[in-house]
Amino acid sequence: MALKTEELVLNMGPQHPSTHGVLRLEVQLEGELVTKVTPHLGYLHRCFEKHAEAMTYPQVIPYTDRMDYLASMYNNFGYVIGVEKMLGIQVPERVEYIRIIMGELQRIASHMVALGTYGLDIGAFTPFLYLFRDREKILTLFEITCGARLLYNYMWVGGLSHDLHPDFERLTREFISYFRPNIDELNNLLTYNKIFVERTANIGVLPKETAINYGITGPNLRASGLKYDLRRNDPYSIYDRFDFEIPVGEGLVGTVGDCWDRFYVRVLEMEQSLKIVEQALNQLPEGDINEALPKRVKPPKGSIYQRVENPKGELGYFIISDGTVNPFRVKVRAPSFVNLAILNELSKGHLVADIIAILGSLDIVLGEIDR
Repeated sequence: MALKTEELVLNMGPQHPSTHGVLRLEVQLEGELVTKVTPHLGYLHRCFEKHAEAMTYPQVIPYTDRMDYLASMYNNFGYVIGVEKMLGIQVPERVEYIRIIMGELQRIASHMVALGTYGLDIGAFTPFLYLFRDREKILTLFEITCGARLLYNYMWVGGLSHDLHPDFERLTREFISYFRPNIDELNNLLTYNKIFVERTANIGVLPKETAINYGITGPNLRASGLKYDLRRNDPYSIYDRFDFEIPVGEGLVGTVGDCWDRFYVRVLEMEQSLKIVEQALNQLPEGDINEALPKRVKPPKGSIYQRVENPKGELGYFIISDGTVNPFRVKVRAPSFVNLAILNELSKGHLVADIIAILGSLDIVLGEIDR
């Protein structure tokens, strides 16, 4: 394509820290105004879907960890409940409650990274340190449970790799009491900070209809004002037993669906996840977590699409079984991949510095995008 003399093509990444991973953005500019942004992928290709064809069903679980490595517990969650449905397995009540607890703690930990690094993108270093300090407490809970802090292989088909540590409930309640006031501190420090508001309000506005047309899900969709959450709209596991709200963008400091709304919805979601964890701890039954573990995972021929509300949006597993111990095909609908598609639409007409604010507000992880 012949470029006009006023146009400039700028490459951002793949080593740029604010691209949140190895992503290259090809940016076309007229002066300082963005006319087009083209994301280039492939620098962190996980080969997940091809690996899955060569592994048994349980062996696939560690590979799910490595897609969105900031939400590994939830990657496990979606995959195992899909395989369990194919097998017709009903897991014990205790397993269901523990999975909810771990999944919601993982949602909080994922949002902590999203919010902390977003503040860093805008130029606020202190909130980043505070949020990563608090995230360590969640990782410690995971570590005493299964021995790992990032990649867990914790949720198994039919059960879990380990039962809860004797101190887990006490430490989790202590974390909830500790972290609740820190959310208010985050709001005072960053959310309503004048400079932060000016950098994010009315920037990268995503109208509700556009979000729906692009297939955007998760906090990015809810920030545009649509109350859509699979935990409520298509309940799985035992989410229908819990009382929690679905926060949506309301344009408190700007237009509904802007970068600020996408940030604030995640702040509100952390509060709701604390609420769910607290309820699950109060209702946690006794039981054997491994009583439903199958000796051999060999689903009958057929296929299933299982979707869950991962911290970044709708995570879907389309699994095809040919009746053997290896899946014939595992296709993943990765929310980060779909959500990244809106970047060009949101960036047009903004300044170069706003691209960083817009990209950070989408909360992507490249391991999930390249799969």
